[in-house]
Amino acid sequence: MVNAVFYHKEDTTYKDVRGKVYHFPGSYLSRVVQTIGSLIVYYGPLPGVTGRHYSGIARVRAVEQDPDLANHHFARLDEYIDFDRPVDYRENGGFERQLVRPDLSVNGGRSVQAVRLIDAHEFSAIVEAGLSEPDEWPARIDSIDDAMPAWTMGEPPQDAYIAAPEPRAIISQVINRPFRDLKFRQHVRKVYDRRCAFTGLRLINGGGRPEVEAAHIIPVERGGNDSVQNGIALSGTVHWMFDRGLLSLADDFNILCSRHLNADVSHLLVPDLMARVPAERHLRPHPHYIAWHRDNIFKQ
Repeated sequence: MVNAVFYHKEDTTYKDVRGKVYHFPGSYLSRVVQTIGSLIVYYGPLPGVTGRHYSGIARVRAVEQDPDLANHHFARLDEYIDFDRPVDYRENGGFERQLVRPDLSVNGGRSVQAVRLIDAHEFSAIVEAGLSEPDEWPARIDSIDDAMPAWTMGEPPQDAYIAAPEPRAIISQVINRPFRDLKFRQHVRKVYDRRCAFTGLRLINGGGRPEVEAAHIIPVERGGNDSVQNGIALSGTVHWMFDRGLLSLADDFNILCSRHLNADVSHLLVPDLMARVPAERHLRPHPHYIAWHRDNIFKQ
């Protein structure tokens, strides 16, 4: 099993869904097959950010041929998680020795490769750089070790954890559910500026912590990942209704109310019933995830 860098851009013509499906030409098949079972890192341009950056990791589970396009394939991914911040590929002198030379010049032949195999040390350094930032609004409990999950179903308690481990422990933690819950909450609260997408409210408690929760659109136990595109910031009441299919989202982010609601909840929601989502398209709920919620959770 080998780690790799997968090039991706948000306006790609390939049939990608970040963290779910990676579409690629057959020229990279031999490399991608080597990564099956391994973690890979996403890399490429990000809207509104100059340059190219590493932005998240995922695990390659399978490779399939594209039945509709000759000599193209899909890598099926899971365990995706965003980085705390975009990591510039030239940071600290560069992470990939074959990409950035000692004089900081770039190997042009290497830079144009959409799939690059990298060694474990390079991969670890990228992940540590991407997942080491502390939560700006920590929860109440002192450490992950003191707060192993007691739940067996559904979303975990939102205030279950407080601080990420030291960078040297991050590689062993990236598949750990408590660590991933912490990071998912940290990322979603940040991109929504601690504001509930459905009510528009930004409530901060007496300790300075935001009351808004991070909701998975496709639940983890149903195969959902920890991408911010599979997340939305919701206050407790509407989070409960969203998880139970009483509220959902249209592709244009119009809030949908189920006929199964036994009370008018319009007074709880933003007046125009348009969810307050991030301005940057790559941070908004992805159509793939909200369509799944409508088809599998929402009670029409």
